[in-house]
Order: sequence, then C-alpha cells, then structure tokens
Amino acid sequence: MTAEATPTTAPELLQSITDGVLTLMLNRPEVLNAITPALLDEVTDSLRDAASGRTVRAVIITGAGRGFCSGQDLRAAAGDGGLDVGTVLRDHYTPAIRAIRSMDQPVIAAVNGVAAGAGFSLALACDLRIAAESATFVQAFVRIGLIPDLASTYFLPRLIGPARAAELTMLGETVDAARALELGIVNRVVPDSELASAAAELARRLARGPRSIGLTKRALEVSHENDLEAQLAVEERLQTEATTTNDFVEGVSAFLEKRRATFTGS
Repeated sequence: MTAEATPTTAPELLQSITDGVLTLMLNRPEVLNAITPALLDEVTDSLRDAASGRTVRAVIITGAGRGFCSGQDLRAAAGDGGLDVGTVLRDHYTPAIRAIRSMDQPVIAAVNGVAAGAGFSLALACDLRIAAESATFVQAFVRIGLIPDLASTYFLPRLIGPARAAELTMLGETVDAARALELGIVNRVVPDSELASAAAELARRLARGPRSIGLTKRALEVSHENDLEAQLAVEERLQTEATTTNDFVEGVSAFLEKRRATFTGS
C-alpha cells in the first residue's frame, strides 16, 4: 500500500527575522501578490507580535516575484458572492494600516514592481519606501469606480501635496520609480538586483539604532494634526522618556569616550 501525496499550499505570507529585522513577504506571485482579507489578517498579526516584543527592531514589507502588490484580489472578492466592503475594510484592511502606524518599530516598504490600488496604499503607510527601478505606482481605484482606501487619501496628500494627490487619485495614471522619487512618494530608487540588499541594509541600520527612533516615529505621527504649542508639548514628553532609556546612557557614554555607541533598543 502506497501513501498518496498530499497537496501542499504555499503560505501566503513568508516571514523571517535576521539581525533584528522582520521581513514580511507577500507570497501570491501568480496574482502579483493581490491581497485578500486573510492575507492582511496575517500581516496584522505578525506586526502586532513584533510590536509587543523586543526581538524585532525594524520591519520590511515586500512582495514575491515581479510585483509588490497589485491591490485587492477582485477575482477572489467576486467569488465570495459580493463583499460587504465597509465591514471588510473595518475588520481586515484598516487593522493592518493601524498596526504599521502604531508600532514603534520603523517599517520599510521594498517595492519590487507594481504597487497598485491597495498595494500602493500599503506602501504609503510605511515609514520609508525604497523602490526598484522597475517599480510602478498607480492609484487604480478610479479605474473600477472606487475611491482610494487603506488611508491613501490620508498619506498621499501629506507626502506630495493635495494637488498632485488629486491628480494621481482622480486620473489613475501610472507613475514610474523615477517620477515617484521626484514627487516624494519614495525615499530611494535602486537597481532591481540591489533592492533586497539595499532594503536589508537600511533596515539593519535602523535596527541598530536607539530606542529614540520609535519615540521619533510617535512624534512625527501626530505632528500634522498639532499646532506649534501642542507639538512642543509632545516633544517635551517624549524627550523626557528618551532620557530614561539605556540607549541614552550608552549614547552619552560613547560620545564622551569617543567611541561608537552600541544601542540595544531599550
């Protein structure tokens, strides 16, 4: 009697931790990593786990194959017999965005190809974006009669200004990596073959940084909504917290001893 082979399904999210860097790779390359509620739930859970511990000090989000993320998997949505869009956004999509923004660890989007619709939104929610030369960005929502979601209408105007945000979202035109850099959508553009290593090095650099990187993220997070006096108060509170960290003690000691500081993120 011979055992029948059991078909296996590849995980839709690949995860690895190296040198304090958590890499989350969307792993649906056959559909350019189009997202589903289940996939985003996995992303959210992974980010929450990372945020609650001290092992992970920086995060990279990227895609398998030749695309970062082509947006919502419309075929899967149609197969579900029609989605209650508001519920799906509230219960599955927006938690991922909130997880990125609420965690102290910096999050890097390594964009390796098309970032369309919700995929573009996912990249915008990250703290930094590094793109391969072949990467493209498109606010594809208007092409199917939808509005941008996953906070594109929040992040994009803040990055590139309201007029350019209106142009990209209302016309749905594709932007290549060079133009994305010029507009301020991405921080860096590198050759395709160097994307993974460049993102890893940037993440390792952040992971070696002090606890104050997370506090800086908190300060930047609220700066758009605060007036001057409110933001000064935020800085006073967070700077006071920074002075209680081991990394502050190490940083001052290293400065006085004229050596490189070794931060632990504590």
